[in-house]
Formats: sequence, C-alpha cells, structure tokens
Amino acid sequence: MASPVDNVALHARLAPERLAAVDLASDLRWSYAALDRDVARCVTVLSLRGCKPGDRVVAIAKNHVLQLILHLACARLGAVYTPLNVRLSGHELSVLVERARPRITIGDERLERRVHEDLVLTELLAALPHAAPARPEPIDPDRPSLMLFTSGTTGRPKGVLLSERNISETALNFTQLARVDRHSRFLGDAPMFHTIGLLSNTRPALHAGGACLLSESFDPAVTLARLADRELAVSHYFCVPQMAAALRAQPHYEPGKLSGLTALFTGGATHAAEAIRTFVREGIAVADGYGMSELGCVLGMPLELSVIDHKAGSVGLSTARVQTRVVDDAGQPCAVGTPGELWVRGETVFAGYYESPEDTRAAFVDGWFRTGDLVKVDDDGFHYVLDRKKDMFISGGENVYPAEIESCLLGLFDLAEAAVVGVPDERWGEVGHLVIVPVHGKTLEPARILAFLNERLARYKVPRFVTELTALPRTGTGKVQKHAIRSLLVSNEAR
Repeated sequence: MASPVDNVALHARLAPERLAAVDLASDLRWSYAALDRDVARCVTVLSLRGCKPGDRVVAIAKNHVLQLILHLACARLGAVYTPLNVRLSGHELSVLVERARPRITIGDERLERRVHEDLVLTELLAALPHAAPARPEPIDPDRPSLMLFTSGTTGRPKGVLLSERNISETALNFTQLARVDRHSRFLGDAPMFHTIGLLSNTRPALHAGGACLLSESFDPAVTLARLADRELAVSHYFCVPQMAAALRAQPHYEPGKLSGLTALFTGGATHAAEAIRTFVREGIAVADGYGMSELGCVLGMPLELSVIDHKAGSVGLSTARVQTRVVDDAGQPCAVGTPGELWVRGETVFAGYYESPEDTRAAFVDGWFRTGDLVKVDDDGFHYVLDRKKDMFISGGENVYPAEIESCLLGLFDLAEAAVVGVPDERWGEVGHLVIVPVHGKTLEPARILAFLNERLARYKVPRFVTELTALPRTGTGKVQKHAIRSLLVSNEAR
C-alpha cells in the first residue's frame, strides 16, 4: 500500500472513522476514510475530463465540502484549483475565466449561470461513487495547487499562486497560534474563494485530525445558533470584524452561546479595540490576526483574556516559522513603535503571481515580500496594523492613517459604515474626505460627526469633507474598495 500523500490520507490511516467534514446545508458527512476515498475518486473524475498537471480547475459555487474535495484532488493531481467569487457579475467572471484559461469549469446549479460551466457540483457528487480511486502519487510540495484572485481593492485582481508547502505552513502557523488539535471543530461560513474560507477554516483542522463544518454562507442568526449547539461542538470560528459585530447585534445573543469556543478569530479588516474588549468583558477571547492571500496566516493574538485586553487592537505575534520586519521607505529597519511597511519572509509566502513576472518581481526585495501594509511593533513584539501604505496620505507634512479615523467612528451612534480617503488640497497637499453610510432610516449631520472627531483626534486628522452614501463599494470578501470611492468623489466633483 502506498504511503499517505497528504494529511487526509494520513488521518485516514490513523483514525479512519473520525469525523473529517460536514456539509451543513445537506447534512452530508465524511469520515477521514471517506474523505480520502472521495478525494482519490475526484482525481479520477478530473483526469477523465482531460485535467493534467498545471491545468487550472475553476469553481464558481457556494460553500460545500465538494470544494474542499476538489482542492485536495487538484493538489494530488498537480492541477491548480481556482475558486472564483460567486458575487461577481457575468462580465467580471468571464474576464477571470479567460485569464485563468481553465481545463474545466465547475459551477453551482443553484446560482444563476453567468459563464459556461462544464460540470455542476451535483453532477460531480453523483459521479464520485462510480469512479475508481486514483492511485496516490507523491505530491511536489513546491508545485502550485491553488490560485486565489486578489480582492481587487486597488483595481485589477492578480492571480496568487500558492503551493502545498505554502498552505501547509499556513496550517502549521495557525495550529500553533490557535490551539488546534484532533478535538477541534471549525465552523466555516466565510466564502471559499477567500483564504479564510478555503484555507484557515479547513487546513489547520485537517492537519491536526479535527473536523470542518462547512456552511453555505454567513447568516448571523443561524451562525449564532450553531455556535451555541453543543452537538456541533464548534471550537474555532473565523470571521471578519463586521461578522463578529453582527453576531453581537442579534436579539438572542448571549455570551454563553459562545462559551464553547476556544476563541473567536477575526481578521481581514480593522477590529476596534473597544469592540474586542466588549467581548473580553463577557469572557470571550477574540483573537485578531493578520494574513493575506499571498501569505496565509502569519500573525495572531494569544488566547489569554488578560493579554487580549492589554493588547486590544493588535494583530499579535508571528511564530518562529515566519520572519517579519518593519522598514521605512528606504528599506531600513524602523525603531520600535515607529510606523513602517511590513515585510515578510518564510515558507508561507506565495510562489508568485500567475503569468505576471513583473508584478512578482515588484512584490519582493531580497526574498522579503512587501505587504504594502503600514504597521508598528511594540516592545513585546506585538504588531499593530495602521493602514494600507497606499491609503495613508500626508496633510500639512503629517501622516494620516484613515484606518485610525474609521476605527474611532465605530463608536458613533447610527453610523453603519465609514471610510476615509485622501483628496488633493491646495493648502495642505491632501486632506481627508469621509464617506458615511447611516443606519437604515436614520440621518446624521456632518457637523455632529466632525465635532465627535474633533474631541478625539488631532486637528490634522479630522476630515475636511463628509459625503453620505447608501453603501460602500466592497469586494466579494467585504473589503472596502477605496479606489472606487475616490473615483466616485472625483466624478461627483466634475458634475
């Protein structure tokens, strides 16, 4: 019998009947033995449809365990799994499909058909029992097995190529930071076209022999009920801060419903310190972290309540497996507490951008990946993300970090969303322009907002202009598209 080629195959030998995955929408369940068998069958299905090493396999579907099976099968086959954002328009999807040039495109029959699909998930599910399991071959850990298109917050998305070595390092980092073991159960309802949904919610669990409980999508009421369900026994839940806030806003929210969690893990956006401390006061560990498509998980907070309270607002520490440095514009190390760009080096760092050698070269300096994020590090080694480097602007010679202003505004009553961008100004070079979205049915006076900020921030940080919108433009993963906000403001000024 061949040696195990991945963690699923290993645990299929160590504990074949242990629960590996559950598709919550259909209540289909896989033991490790069953998951290993279906991954091997999926390799056969893909091979019979002409898939070879290096080919892209595109998927456009809501969350399902079959997406996990597809990804693991691509890794064994040598193909590159490429999940696309289900929220994109037909035109946007067609552009990405054309760029990926897939051997096969797999869709979800429950979604509106927006591109040509060679196979739907239900057909794949029906085909698996009739396919002979492919004989496992050793996996080249440095061969890309996954391509994630960046969110496009700055414009044209890039295809991020991740190898199995990169992905395994992400799993190991998160396992070490987040106390993952064979008893861990991850509830995954973040979209599986994103690193949180596809990697953070699955690979650490599979590495340790735990279980993945996958949900179609996030619904605050349903998610809260599942986190409170003692039979599901969810130990790890990863979400963006907006999702955490939505859970607390539920009418039936009680802290005890989250008491079974090892921690509530958050990332992907700024998480206000006071919002974190609100959970901490209820006895719930909120472990903010840092990662991105190109890196996976590289930083995370300790899970001790006293540390979280003391360092609220930090994205935590790196493991010994990852090297980080904070540098100035000349690439020189910054002193403790001095803001600079975060650079990362290690085996978690991605293999490169798909068919974009120039972008790949521009992203690295002497083996260090330039994240584009401005951070500072305190005396204890805790990292604090200040903003995206490109979002920072200079007003009257002072650096202004929009994320700081936005975080301050989270305490303003009747404000649903807010974003700040820098706009040209003859006197100061740049000034802030605040875009707000009031809570539905409420009105907000700009003067009240500016007065609120004037009490809490230096004068140069307070935005000069305020514009109200019905919603902020966001990517499919919830990130605010500030380039779109700037374009909108420019077009409004031109009218």
